[in-house]
Amino acid sequence: MQLKVLCAVAAAAFALTACNKQESAAEVQRDVSKAQADAQREVADARADVKEANADADRKVANAITDHDQDDVAKAAHDANETADKGKEKIVIAQAEADHKIAVEKCDALEGSQQRQCKDDADKTLDQAKEAAKANR
Repeated sequence: MQLKVLCAVAAAAFALTACNKQESAAEVQRDVSKAQADAQREVADARADVKEANADADRKVANAITDHDQDDVAKAAHDANETADKGKEKIVIAQAEADHKIAVEKCDALEGSQQRQCKDDADKTLDQAKEAAKANR
């Protein structure tokens, strides 16, 4: 039993030291480029999802107007505004997460405590952006 605990502690210590390993400039550049490409794709996907959701909401408003049902128009308009607000939040969060991935990859150029601090700063920036997006909604 103690051997298992000792092995687990050793594995955890090894994993932690590997996490703060400085990468070469070429590795960092490759990883940053990949993160940037992934980020652009993820933000584009979020924008496309939002555009589709907004179009659906607008169709519901148009249908309610065509049906001359004022209660349905009001509800559909309210729902469309909600959808638009959620969409803006989704895009802002997707962009913040994309920026975070890129920032974390750049941190790999640093060593030890500087790398950890860089990643912590990136995490804080992401958390702040998410909180701001939710507050704006």
